[in-house]
Amino acid sequence: MGELRLMKGNEVIAEAAIRCGCDAYFGYPITPQSEVMETLMALRPWEGSGMVVLQAESEIASIHMVYGAAGSGKRVMTSSSSPGISLMAEGISYMAGAELPCVIVNVQRGGPGLGTIQPSQADYNQATKGGGHGDYSLLVLAPASVQEMHDFVVLGFELAFKYRNPVMILADGVVGQMMEKVELIDQRPRWTNEQIAEISGSWAATGKTANRKKHIITSLEMDSSIMEANNLRLQAKYAQMSKEDVRYETIECEDAEYIIVAFGSAARICQKTVQIARSKGVKVGLIRPITLLPFPEKIIAEYATKVKGFLCVEFNAGQMVNDIRLAVNGKTKVEYFGRMGGIVPNPNEVEAALEQKLIGG
Repeated sequence: MGELRLMKGNEVIAEAAIRCGCDAYFGYPITPQSEVMETLMALRPWEGSGMVVLQAESEIASIHMVYGAAGSGKRVMTSSSSPGISLMAEGISYMAGAELPCVIVNVQRGGPGLGTIQPSQADYNQATKGGGHGDYSLLVLAPASVQEMHDFVVLGFELAFKYRNPVMILADGVVGQMMEKVELIDQRPRWTNEQIAEISGSWAATGKTANRKKHIITSLEMDSSIMEANNLRLQAKYAQMSKEDVRYETIECEDAEYIIVAFGSAARICQKTVQIARSKGVKVGLIRPITLLPFPEKIIAEYATKVKGFLCVEFNAGQMVNDIRLAVNGKTKVEYFGRMGGIVPNPNEVEAALEQKLIGG
């Protein structure tokens, strides 16, 4: 067993980054994720492992610093919150087009605009439908606990290098700010230049020598036929993600007549709702998508033929509900319940919505 600590979600992002051998973090402070960089600065990993930690002059600058470091085969990451991720959107599209691995953490806050510093899940469409331009996809992980905030940093780097693609950890202000017991991984060393050459040598720009080929990192291609081929290669990669790396959790679904679908901290609330409903004799289950992209459409489609209806619960105006409806494909009823503006519903509110929209509807 690794070291156990009581930690805040944002703090454990920083701890996990250091321990998994991250080479560099570039970011800019914004509530409710500022503790990520604050914790990194306090831990001073540049004195031990040599990890670079730098506050850039803006979110735009930070994502392009990530681009440069990722292009050399390094494990690099950034974090921000909703408006800051919007500023990074162009750079994220560049990285997806150049096929560069990195981890991006979004601890969501309410919007639109500057909105509020309170929790939200209103960046679902931005994360899963492409916040920037072009036909690209991220791989999006949705943590529901402080332990998953830790674990998904490690997993995020593994998946980023597996697919040479940016990975986003889509958290929210609840998970970012709450404290829980977490098991930390043991310290792993940063990759040596020899390891980088072995892992990323086929594409990374590490300098042309007698023993190394020249590599050019770019998302620009003026020949349309080559650009189409690039796009087709990317789409094949995204299809591979859907085959190999869909993740989800099912709770009390085996005999369920109704299923709630929720991600992140909303799923934690809904887990209590399942208990409340079952105590009243209503057979309710929960499906928690862990990867929002690729979306666990097959398991939802499977249950669509078995249950009387689905209730999608989100801290937004209804975004994931559209993906659920596509997966269900008209086989049963799909309803939505959510709160906005930073308001977090309680389990009894969700249970009342279930009764009103599905059971008694």
